[in-house]
Amino acid sequence: MNYQAYQAYVDLMSPMRFFAEAARTPLADPAFAGCQAMRKLSASVEVFLASKVTHSRPDFQIRSVMAGEGPSASEVAVQEDAAHIAPFATLLHFKKEGITGQPRVLIVAPMSGHFATLLRETIRTMLRDHDVYITDWHNARDVPLSAGRFGLDEYTAYVMDFLRILGPGAHLVAICQPCVPALAAAAIMAEDRDPAQPRSLTLMAGPIDCRINPTKVNELATSKPLGWFEKNLISSVPWRHKGASRRVYPGFLQLSAFMSMNLERHMNAFKGLYHDLVAGELEKAHHTRAFYEEYFAVLDMDAEFYLETIQHVFQEYALAQGKLQWRGRTVRPAALRRTALLTVEGENDDICALGQTMAAHDLCSSIPPFLKSHHMQAGVGHYGVFSGRRWNQQIYPIVREMIYSAP
Repeated sequence: MNYQAYQAYVDLMSPMRFFAEAARTPLADPAFAGCQAMRKLSASVEVFLASKVTHSRPDFQIRSVMAGEGPSASEVAVQEDAAHIAPFATLLHFKKEGITGQPRVLIVAPMSGHFATLLRETIRTMLRDHDVYITDWHNARDVPLSAGRFGLDEYTAYVMDFLRILGPGAHLVAICQPCVPALAAAAIMAEDRDPAQPRSLTLMAGPIDCRINPTKVNELATSKPLGWFEKNLISSVPWRHKGASRRVYPGFLQLSAFMSMNLERHMNAFKGLYHDLVAGELEKAHHTRAFYEEYFAVLDMDAEFYLETIQHVFQEYALAQGKLQWRGRTVRPAALRRTALLTVEGENDDICALGQTMAAHDLCSSIPPFLKSHHMQAGVGHYGVFSGRRWNQQIYPIVREMIYSAP
């Protein structure tokens, strides 16, 4: 789908959404609560508005957090601080009022169609015991051409630059797709004896070696030549945006691909939203709307980064085969010697299957066994590795223990 055609569709729908927004308040008037027809009309308007795709980053909504454990635990205020702003990302610091001395952790968020706010729950949990920073990736359609290219090399460089800003002794946590550039960044810094190389490296549900137990996502990436992805998925940003003419993999196309994998589930969710609103089940409806507000906030990905990731990670398995290059240098995970390594996988992950992340242990052959650990979480899929009850109760304590015990 051409980006210009999509933009024309959005413009065409704008008046309808304007009128729906205008009708929302009067339709919700308690005076209509006893009228079944009005409740149905109001529910229809809400479902229509909930289906809106946006290109703006949602709010992290983290205003405070419980710090500490047991009787000494207390609620502390959290303030977002831009520790560093670069063209393609902001190093965002979640500062806790009055709390110092906790391990500094850089969370590398995936750049795969959604904003870093997708990790809101991950951040909130980590904030209990850590000083948390995150790579808050910018929407590529808002980055002017003058900022230059952004490929896999640049992504890896951003991770290294942000670690240097945090300073020596920081910990690195990568979730999903960024596991490859995060491991590459740590390996290069170790080879260069960079004092800011991470003290620990946690890789969660990431495609270190996609040859292992390939999923439908992996099979799609290998089923077509690289040129097919460039021809069919890459578009130029329309002139009205700051990144006009930048070549991107549009977020709305990525969203379409995600939804097509579980289309029936999404259709049932919207049917359920409608019935919950009609029945007055407002709490259930709120959870559904909150999920899709986040899910439908999409981020355009720079074409170079997307195509290089498809080629080097999913088609050539470059890191796993010792062939990944960073600015002309071969990436050597064996250069890591004193960085503690933890890998985490989900039993039912249909995006990054069992074994793909654990493969990092063989690549990091110089890390002593006592600094390596692996956890396979039973009963969770991809998102359950970093969000939900099992993340909070079973996975996070392992991540915390590894960070606090890292030498």
